Amino acid sequence: MRKSGIPREELFITTKLWIQDAGYEKTKKAFQTSLDKLGLEYLDLYLIHQPFNDYYGSWRAMEELYEEGKIRAIGVSNFYPDRLVDLCVNARIIPAVNQVEIHPFFQQDEALKIMKEFGVQPQAWGPLAEGKHGIFKNEILTSIASKYGKTVAQVVLRWNVQRGVVVIPKSTRKERIEENLNIWDFALSDEDMANIAKLDLGHSEIIDHFSPETVKWLNGWKIHE
Repeated sequence: MRKSGIPREELFITTKLWIQDAGYEKTKKAFQTSLDKLGLEYLDLYLIHQPFNDYYGSWRAMEELYEEGKIRAIGVSNFYPDRLVDLCVNARIIPAVNQVEIHPFFQQDEALKIMKEFGVQPQAWGPLAEGKHGIFKNEILTSIASKYGKTVAQVVLRWNVQRGVVVIPKSTRKERIEENLNIWDFALSDEDMANIAKLDLGHSEIIDHFSPETVKWLNGWKIHE
């Protein structure tokens, strides 16, 4: 960040709180550790990474950090509708963002309705399905991409944007990053959107947050001593 020469106020920097550091006091400590490692005075967005352990204690700490101006926005990640609603109706500050898995094979329509109801901005992780399901060769998506002279990735990102979802595609290649940004000169038709809707499987095939084994695995994942 320092080497880029870009002014701090033009950067939007997000990090997350891991399960191991959930709870009021531990969240305060973990947040400061992240801030120190980044060499920053504030964060633009701080998220609870998973809806496990004492995330209510974490949220109280994050509300205070937000009110102190150390975080510009606070949010959550992987909160399915039941847990998001429970947090929203019991918190002083509604999460600004809920970062969840959203792509053509797991469209999360009901979850999006709940987020809209409570004024929570949906943000898609894995918006390109992590390359699974043959997404880049899918007949429906390749046909639509050909129609607009775009790539499948651009069509999929544009689809989410038109649904009001913020997308955070990952790439280490400059040309792919530029491609992912070039989605503002076209719009998908209602017919296109309806055809993509047919791809929804109604569940994730990347991770099952409702599985007891997943919960055990995530809680056992330690990122520090």
